[in-house]
Amino acid sequence: MSSIQVPNEIVLFWYPSSPYGRRMTWYLALRSIPYAECIQPHILPRPTLDALGLKYRRSPVMAIGRDLYVDTRLMIAKLEQMFPPSAEHPALSTPETAGVASLLQKLTIEGSVFREVVKQMPSAVWKDPKFAKDRAGFMPESGMKTDGKTTRAEGITHMREMFAIIESMFADGREWIAGTGKLSLADLEGLWAIDWFIKDLRASTDYFTAGKYPKLFAWRDRFRAVLKQAREQAPKAVSLKGEDAVKFVTSASFTDQATTIDESDPLNLKQGATVELYPTDGGGYTHQDHGKLVKLTKDEVAIAIQAKSGEEIRVHAPRWQFRVRAVDAAKL
Repeated sequence: MSSIQVPNEIVLFWYPSSPYGRRMTWYLALRSIPYAECIQPHILPRPTLDALGLKYRRSPVMAIGRDLYVDTRLMIAKLEQMFPPSAEHPALSTPETAGVASLLQKLTIEGSVFREVVKQMPSAVWKDPKFAKDRAGFMPESGMKTDGKTTRAEGITHMREMFAIIESMFADGREWIAGTGKLSLADLEGLWAIDWFIKDLRASTDYFTAGKYPKLFAWRDRFRAVLKQAREQAPKAVSLKGEDAVKFVTSASFTDQATTIDESDPLNLKQGATVELYPTDGGGYTHQDHGKLVKLTKDEVAIAIQAKSGEEIRVHAPRWQFRVRAVDAAKL
């Protein structure tokens, strides 16, 4: 075992301008979960993750011991299992709010919200050739080109509708989106992308103001006040250099022992099959991970890959918006 001290064996690989990375740091602060972090470049290459043998290109990635978790939806689900509600780690999710949180998660990530928010990224960002080339690998060419002005206008139209929907959810006077007495996971799921849109992307004040959507902006203010207090009280993340993070992960133990294969799964894959794994909603068309199948349930898939130094690493992904399929090992 590595002598490097990593709280709860958790290392978050992220970069501060990543809205998904921020979503995870918010969750960790609100639950007061100690962890370590290893800051990554905002574009490829990412030598630290390359050293772990990971091809997945999106941010963040979370290590728990020698298990790597990709996609924030699975990360949060795993942390919910690891840290049941307690005085030390206050609850965010309850059975009463789980449904609303899941719906808002799907609306934001799998629906249109995040996609439309991204359309508001400043045009100057895309003029950086390195950034533009990096992000071009997210999706294949669609053959349909749209000018930036039209794209931004489309995004504004969609977000106006979303803001109106959120505003209407507070019409009964509730303070939190699930009707709870305090902030819940539903609030985090509903707000993180909207907050990025308002604050970082500087949502157009021609359309998005507290005057036009007073309840939504008041909700955001309440959320940020609670988050500020949680951050002040939560343990500060332990900062790791890349080489130390790699050393820790490759020398740690596997933390997920529930490596079972659902024999009734419609893919009909077997334990140890050589498979490829990649997201279908962006970033997977140019970057696929290949390895031996070690876990397959209705919610999760895990494969064994190899770090550059030779150690086995396990990569875990959700089943939604990820493709896992058998491949010929001889052709890899």
